[in-house]
Amino acid sequence: MPSEIRLAFSHPSERSVATADAAPRDRISVRDHIVEVEIGAFQAERGVTQRICFNIVVEVRPQTDALEDDVDRILSYDKVTEAITFELAAERLNLLETLAERVADRILLEPQAMRVFVRIEKLDRGPGALGVEIVRSRVAVGPAVEEIAEDTPQPELVYLSNAAIASPHLTGWIDQLEDMGRPLIFCVGPADTDAPQASHPLAHRRIDLLAIEQNAWVLAARDGRCTVVDTRTELDWAMRNDQICVWAPSKVVLDSVDGPSAKGADAVALASWFAATFDAREMLVIGTDGPVKAPVALRHIPVSQAQL
Repeated sequence: MPSEIRLAFSHPSERSVATADAAPRDRISVRDHIVEVEIGAFQAERGVTQRICFNIVVEVRPQTDALEDDVDRILSYDKVTEAITFELAAERLNLLETLAERVADRILLEPQAMRVFVRIEKLDRGPGALGVEIVRSRVAVGPAVEEIAEDTPQPELVYLSNAAIASPHLTGWIDQLEDMGRPLIFCVGPADTDAPQASHPLAHRRIDLLAIEQNAWVLAARDGRCTVVDTRTELDWAMRNDQICVWAPSKVVLDSVDGPSAKGADAVALASWFAATFDAREMLVIGTDGPVKAPVALRHIPVSQAQL
């Protein structure tokens, strides 16, 4: 028993050796790789960065051909650190467990990688290190990231002004948009009422986001086909299953590594950022005044126009 306990808390390289099967494996490792990042499920962990430490061991197929001192013939250490950098940049995460899974999956996309041990520890949440460790094998990995990305649908993103939400033409517009046969996501801004004010910027940001979400529920109440959705997972599912969504932005924005402004006056800009994030085919803006910019194809229609 003492030896089992010692092994459980040993470095992943020792666990790799102790749990190896008969097939010979080479190993590469990255030790004590420390990154400062915003991560965590607690409110105190939002808006601040903390140090997290990675220890990763990758078991690889032995090289049967001559290496010829060529870095392209091996699994480079850079591939391990790049997996960490990529997953940290993809979105803000709450759980070390999620980050460990994603880093492991990305490393196992490399053809030489057979098994990976990932240990991640928070260094600033207490007097000691708090962390998780996982081990994953190639057989447990799902489709490649690139394959998943290619299958992602491109939605039609529609921003509705408050005048458009209240318009008697709303049902007809939704009928026409459904007939286009594309996944359909609506974005809205806050209602035309004064929202509470807060002096702290993070508190005020949440208030602005909640004001938008309240208006999302107003739109959903106007047409039963519309469902308020707040997570990437549910948005992806809805797009694949012909469900019309109204985007509630708090979770996606707050979990974003480099999110946009969430001020009520910037609601169209927020929708524009969302259109780029979800690779929208087109952004349709109904009923706003003034110039509108978007990183995707854009149509801008006055609310008085009944036909799209």
